[in-house]
Amino acid sequence: MKRKVYFTNEISSEKLVEIYKKLGVELNGKVAVKVHSGEKGNQNYLKPLFYKDIIDYVNGTVVECNTAYDGARNTSDKHLKLLEEHEWTKYYSVDLLDKDEELELPVKEGKHLSINYVGKNIENYDSMLVLSHFKGHPMGGFGGSLKNISIGLASSHGKANIHGAGKPEEIWTADHDSFLESMAEAAKTIVDYEKNIVFINIMANMSVDCDCCAKAEDPCMKDIGVLASTDPVALDQACIDLVYNSNDPGKDHLIERIESRNGIHTIEEAEKLHVGTRNYELIKF
Repeated sequence: MKRKVYFTNEISSEKLVEIYKKLGVELNGKVAVKVHSGEKGNQNYLKPLFYKDIIDYVNGTVVECNTAYDGARNTSDKHLKLLEEHEWTKYYSVDLLDKDEELELPVKEGKHLSINYVGKNIENYDSMLVLSHFKGHPMGGFGGSLKNISIGLASSHGKANIHGAGKPEEIWTADHDSFLESMAEAAKTIVDYEKNIVFINIMANMSVDCDCCAKAEDPCMKDIGVLASTDPVALDQACIDLVYNSNDPGKDHLIERIESRNGIHTIEEAEKLHVGTRNYELIKF
């Protein structure tokens, strides 16, 4: 069955609320809002005020987890300081999910992971809104909803575990496709754990580099729009298709990044694990 993916060309705070309403899902109770808050020095991450209408609408708490690489976000103290510098704490309640402890989520049908280590504070939330900045990525090829709930919600140790395909000590040396498959396995644990979860991807400021890069290339193609779905596989696939079908010549640079890292493999593997389906209906409004 085709999954519905809603799409608008207009990128605005108001449209985030409108597209969320299209999903017809009410996020009940305490709502976690997963964003990518941006590495220190990165110029492309989507700024806090852009999200204000939708975060206020769901009465959400911005959540993040520490990184596994050197930088301004690999310890809780440094990360909280940067969140303040980037003004996330000015506008929202912010929770570092792995500030104190991590939670072990069992991986079912995993080829590489047996456990996904996530921030323990995820236990404190009833629902989740995943706001993902769609763009390229130096290792994954692209970053969208699947990356945001796998690497993004993993603790610092959990990120190393995913990158190392179950062997944290091999964080930067593991077989590449095994890393991509591990992201899909980690994403599976999140959709199994979070029963009330929705996804919005914003196709703006699309560089070949991630918001985790302190020194990122500038965007290589024009903004495309905002998409939303209850299915992260369908959503990421729709974004990939919009890049390929764009008439923007800048798409070649982004496509090269995706293909050179075999980025589509994460989507393929996520579908095999029943995280979602690549079969979707694009509903433009």
